[in-house]
Amino acid sequence: MTDAFFTCRKNVLLAKSPSTQIEGVFAATSRRSVPEEQEALLQQWLEEGVENLPASESVPAVRKVSVTLTSDWLEGSELLMTSLSDLNTSPEVTQCADQQLSELNTLASSELQDHAVAELARLPAEETVTVGGSAPWAAVGPQTDHQTAGCAGINVEVLNDDPAVLAWSLACNAETVSPVLPAPPIQDAVPFYPVPTEVPYHEILWRDWEDLSVQPCVLEQVSKNTPLFEFRVMSYNILAQDLVEQGLDLYVHCHPDILNWNYRLPNLLQEIQHWDPDVLCLQEVQENHYWEQLEPTFKEMGFACFYKRRTGMKTDGCAVCYKHSRFQLISLSPIEYFRPGLDVLNRDNVGLVLLLQPVLPEGLGLKAVSPLCVANTHVLFNPRRGDIKLAQVALLLAEIDKIARTTEGSYYPVILCGDLNSVPDSPLYKFIRNGELSYHGMPAWKVSGQEDFSQQLYSRKLLAPLWPSSLGVTDKCQYVSLCQPKKLGRREYSRDFLLQFRFCDVACERPPQLVLLEGVTDAKPVTSARDYSAVIAVLKRHNSLSLLGNQCSGVIQHSLNLTSVYSHFLPQRGRPEVTTMPMGLGATVDYIFYSAEPVESKAGRRLYKDGALKLLGRLSLLSEDVLLMANGLPNHFCSSDHLCLLASFGLEISSL
Repeated sequence: MTDAFFTCRKNVLLAKSPSTQIEGVFAATSRRSVPEEQEALLQQWLEEGVENLPASESVPAVRKVSVTLTSDWLEGSELLMTSLSDLNTSPEVTQCADQQLSELNTLASSELQDHAVAELARLPAEETVTVGGSAPWAAVGPQTDHQTAGCAGINVEVLNDDPAVLAWSLACNAETVSPVLPAPPIQDAVPFYPVPTEVPYHEILWRDWEDLSVQPCVLEQVSKNTPLFEFRVMSYNILAQDLVEQGLDLYVHCHPDILNWNYRLPNLLQEIQHWDPDVLCLQEVQENHYWEQLEPTFKEMGFACFYKRRTGMKTDGCAVCYKHSRFQLISLSPIEYFRPGLDVLNRDNVGLVLLLQPVLPEGLGLKAVSPLCVANTHVLFNPRRGDIKLAQVALLLAEIDKIARTTEGSYYPVILCGDLNSVPDSPLYKFIRNGELSYHGMPAWKVSGQEDFSQQLYSRKLLAPLWPSSLGVTDKCQYVSLCQPKKLGRREYSRDFLLQFRFCDVACERPPQLVLLEGVTDAKPVTSARDYSAVIAVLKRHNSLSLLGNQCSGVIQHSLNLTSVYSHFLPQRGRPEVTTMPMGLGATVDYIFYSAEPVESKAGRRLYKDGALKLLGRLSLLSEDVLLMANGLPNHFCSSDHLCLLASFGLEISSL
């Protein structure tokens, strides 16, 4: 009886006071208590009842107290008994257990019950919970696994059998309280609710599917009764766990539990499975997680998977997966952007370029559909090194040019996915979309537009040429070996031929490391318009003008005609779209570009219309204010610091 009383009394006080205060009181009381003092304390508690409990105290608080009553708080095996079944097994308290339970049942049926029921009846079915000054959350109903905010689940029947907390377990009683009422937060703890499997993921994140099949170009195609091969493409930066642990300062707004990989992985897989893409492009895929968990799971979902880890000591990389029932692999080309000895390509980022053949369903007869080129990459993050970003993208476009080029010189449809670490309307974005960029003299930080470093006294500037000719890539983002026609025999360069280049800009520029000698190295050749025209004529004859342009012009181009799936603006909200929220600031850095047909250019901006590859729909993005209401990214529902991008396409099916 003595030990049972102390267990009961301590549980009640734990709900009223911090644990540090109770520890010292009960440690001393348990050692010097006598039967008279125990009887007086019991009588005082029975007289007080529980009507003096603060209004803010509720059953969920007891729920946490009961599970934290461990050996760290109590001394002696008797004080660890917190259930009626344990008390009945103790010979010292057997004869008193019935009396103790009867007294507590009397308290439970008194005015406390009426007050609690009245208070709970006034609660709305769904309420907004505000925690520690953070943004409001829509309360989520109880989960089937009875898990909340890092606390173990509690069986309602076992809790009601506990005589120490029976007087205030009414909220756990299924006959009195509706089970859909959420548990308020305990103290300042961050609420932790797993995503209910019965609630669609897109409804929790308020993301809608935008049907674009009603566009005039698509309707015109339908009116011609031309069938389309429809498929979905997802691009997703899933946030490598190693990067989370290396940069915990970026996620101080997150509850530690939601950053755990064992919590994040099921959410990510659930989201991918829900949207059911046919082509999946992932960034920041940790290598051991890919081989041990992701690839086996994706194979069970019907995907064929390919992975490329970043070079050096990095542990993450890019992956491209496609459903083998919808596509067959024609060619695969992994890309490493690191080039030893080149400052402009000295980082470990990578990419993947695949050429896929769509698999037509049976019964279509003699039909054919064009192959599809899919590229995936993750460009360098550093906002100050736009020169590296631009060189990496140029190298990727050169690889796409090689893979997607047909024998006639045209291109197969291209879909480019990835985290480009550049914002919309930045020079890098405009280069991909408009096909041209004049970069000479541009500050390096300006290329991506992520941050403004214009106030700094010194900033790196892009100078032509951006990369040396030894890289083998022209200013048109094409490999030199593919641009120059192959001729039999060895080309011989005579002295007269080489002398024709003596007046070109490169030859007339004094090398900075050349020692200055008056009358020897300070003289500059004087050229005339006639001599320069002769040089250009020679270059045209020998198909070397592109190399000269790469060395001297400061302009790069590409011929892929790419446009973005997203408009990067939400007209209904009057706010820009965001795909990530670093340090609480929303930005768009993730993209899906696809091949289209240019129609005209206005103010340097190229306009497109759908060609053989048609955009049929897309998953809407969110604005910064909406994500702030969900405590930013990642949160309890979205387990990455990026949003996924999803688009539906249609490829024209033609007759043979």
